[in-house]
Amino acid sequence: MAKDLMNLLDLTKEELREVLDLAHKYREDRTLDNTALSGKTIGLIFLKNSTRTRVSFETGVNQLGGYPMYMDQNSLQLGRGESFVDTAKVLSRYLDGIVIRGHEHEDIKAFADACTIPVINALTDTFHPCQLLADMQLIEATSGKLEGVKIAFMGDCASNMALSWIYAAHLTGMELTLGGPEGYLPPQEFLDSIGNPSNIKVTTDAKAAAKDVDYIYTDVWVSMGFEEEAKDRLASFAPYQVNMDLLSVAKSDVKVMHCLPAYRDKEVSAEVIDGPHSIIWDQAENRLHAQKAVMKLKF
Repeated sequence: MAKDLMNLLDLTKEELREVLDLAHKYREDRTLDNTALSGKTIGLIFLKNSTRTRVSFETGVNQLGGYPMYMDQNSLQLGRGESFVDTAKVLSRYLDGIVIRGHEHEDIKAFADACTIPVINALTDTFHPCQLLADMQLIEATSGKLEGVKIAFMGDCASNMALSWIYAAHLTGMELTLGGPEGYLPPQEFLDSIGNPSNIKVTTDAKAAAKDVDYIYTDVWVSMGFEEEAKDRLASFAPYQVNMDLLSVAKSDVKVMHCLPAYRDKEVSAEVIDGPHSIIWDQAENRLHAQKAVMKLKF
């Protein structure tokens, strides 16, 4: 297994299978492997605000018997201009593993490359692999498989979540359709880099994206760092709201997913997110189980 997890393609199909199998076991028994990280200190570096990611990782380290050391930008010299590389070289002398949530993917990749200990990407502006591991765990538990399951991703199809979904579909054979407006579609060169697989499609037609799918997935329209674009984004994404009208073209038992935080009656209607099609709370819980599996195998 590669030293670091920067994006899902750092896992082979066999390694992904190992992560998901272990995550399923952890959901059934939270006490399993409770000494796996015994005697180890895991650094949790968060340069962006976080609820689910921070709490699930911190809890997960504890449940595996390790010591989680939380650090934010204000508590590190990164906040005063020390380089990512210098910080990485020092922290590698103290810690047994690092989970880092940041901004520019290139900065976090340079940090991981400079570390001599394993590093897990807990979100960058380009990728969010840990969220997708939790999502795949839930889809597999709900549908009994991943290959052939039909997913519609609605909204910003050039976001870190959309790009991570593309990698997930590429690895597993899920049938992914991304529905979003012009100007917010995945870069062609990104699709070219994985050979333009036939199980991944892109459209600007919201209902065409959602037609006969098993799952509809959405994310916030204005992510951290894009607040100045809020007005334009809200207008562009309005036709892609996940609401009952959109669900009407999906399968009758379609499930709705959202990586949270959610803004009701923007990217998803309150009726949908709080209704019987929503599985977002199970989805959020799986962050704990999937991340424990990755840490057990990495650290």
